[in-house]
Amino acid sequence: MEYHILEARYLHDYTVWVRCRDGSSGEVDLRPVLHGPVFEPLHDPAYFRRFTLDPVGRTLVWPNGADIAPEYLHDRVRRRA
Repeated sequence: MEYHILEARYLHDYTVWVRCRDGSSGEVDLRPVLHGPVFEPLHDPAYFRRFTLDPVGRTLVWPNGADIAPEYLHDRVRRRA
């Protein structure tokens, strides 16, 4: 699947840099999707930075189980390479 996230780094605020399986890479601002109870802890910048890459879903996940669909990340990458 082209939407797999292969690499991710925290940049600033609620913005991460991601590299997708199809070769696209760039910044994604996640502020617009941080709504609802599961995303509430992510409003704390220190907690937001605790994301990891899920080896099965190949997307960003947080310790509380929150995740972002890899398609969302792929479709919103700024500065594709």
